[in-house]
Amino acid sequence: MTGHVRPVASNPPCRGNARARPTVQRGTAMPLLVVGISVLILLLLMTRLRMNGFAALLLVAVGVGVVQGIPLEKIPDVLSEGIGGQIGDTMLTIGLGAMVGRVLGDSGAAQRIAGKLLDAFGPRWVQVAMVVTSMLIGVTMFYEVAFIIIVPIAFTLVRVTGANLLWVGLPMSIALSTMHSFLPPHPGPTAVASTFHASVGLTLFYGLFIAVPVGALIALVWPRLPFIRAMDPGIPKGLVSEREFTDEEIPGLGWSLSVTLFPVVLIAGAAVTDLITSADTPVLHLVAFIGSAPIALLLTLCLAIWAFGPRIGRSLADVSASCGSAAQAMAMVLLVIGAGGAFKNVLVEGGIADYIKDVTDTWSISPIVLAWLIAVILRVALGSATVAVVTASGVVLPLLAGSGVHPEILVLAVSCGSIAFSHVNDPGFWLFKEYFNLSVIEAIKVRTSYTTVLAILGLGGVLAVEWALDILNL
Repeated sequence: MTGHVRPVASNPPCRGNARARPTVQRGTAMPLLVVGISVLILLLLMTRLRMNGFAALLLVAVGVGVVQGIPLEKIPDVLSEGIGGQIGDTMLTIGLGAMVGRVLGDSGAAQRIAGKLLDAFGPRWVQVAMVVTSMLIGVTMFYEVAFIIIVPIAFTLVRVTGANLLWVGLPMSIALSTMHSFLPPHPGPTAVASTFHASVGLTLFYGLFIAVPVGALIALVWPRLPFIRAMDPGIPKGLVSEREFTDEEIPGLGWSLSVTLFPVVLIAGAAVTDLITSADTPVLHLVAFIGSAPIALLLTLCLAIWAFGPRIGRSLADVSASCGSAAQAMAMVLLVIGAGGAFKNVLVEGGIADYIKDVTDTWSISPIVLAWLIAVILRVALGSATVAVVTASGVVLPLLAGSGVHPEILVLAVSCGSIAFSHVNDPGFWLFKEYFNLSVIEAIKVRTSYTTVLAILGLGGVLAVEWALDILNL
């Protein structure tokens, strides 16, 4: 989920009309059972009955709302809030990003960058090229933003090399997922650091020792697994140009890279500025404004239209057609992501987070493992990594006092746990599924598995860093 996130208590406030949250049963597994059954029903609707994902998600969300005791007259409001909140966070980012990506593809700029990556790394090391590029860009950029900026290059590499889409694209997604979930200045870890009064700089420093090796390892190993290599999805229609340009037809490397990296510079600049200063001046407000993802992508689109339109002999009508094609291709993706937000919101409003808090209050295990485990459970139940990590921080906060654990380590433990088990109640799952043209079952096999292994290895890395800090007496 993109956008600024404030630290909140374990019961996030509701938007819209104020209402009491339904009372949940305590001392039973009923709320988690509801989550499990709803996921199974959703899979049945979409696989066996071939129901459209948007309709299936809404239908299951209504059923969960009824079972969880949300008043019938309030369920439409809860669905609308979930869709509105999710689409509000993602529509501008994904819509503008898809347009930028399509202009890069239709102008040949993506082909130019892909060609240079192949020249630099060679076809054999194309996965390493994607991991390095994704980690550098993903340190400061949200998963969704970085994904839609880099994915046209991945699509072009697939077309040029003839490689499997997952062979090229999966390392990119894994690297971006790791950066987004493990490290500040991304919203989840930053919010938890604020809640725990941890140093954002130290959290980032320690986290890099975990995120880089773990992310790179999974990114390079996962596409080689037999069940992944057995899948051979095609590039989705409408998201990238299928034309192969001659060298004389495409823009130079300088302009191609300038337009591609322009939003990276704006967003990264704003993030770094926010990390190193707490001043409140008009200049910093301006930096934050142009560094917000929607504004940065809007400015990038304007630059792309100028750089790759009339300047290289393409009419504005041609560029507008590219933008229109991207918007049409993204329509169903956005609907499905919005419905995923509705499903997530019903689970939140149904009181499942409250139930998990009550149950875990009595557990007596290592604070690091407990913090990680609470985030994992919330992630499985609620879907959104950001909602899970922020909610978990409120549950874990009382553990910090007197635990002897560095607050930065607990931040990383919660952040690592929040990436686990991405599945059908996670809007990001649907973005991944649609862009890589996978079935629901295939997306579960690929994304749910890699996010879970990332979380487990991340926990191991967190424990190792805490052990090293204790040894060094830091």
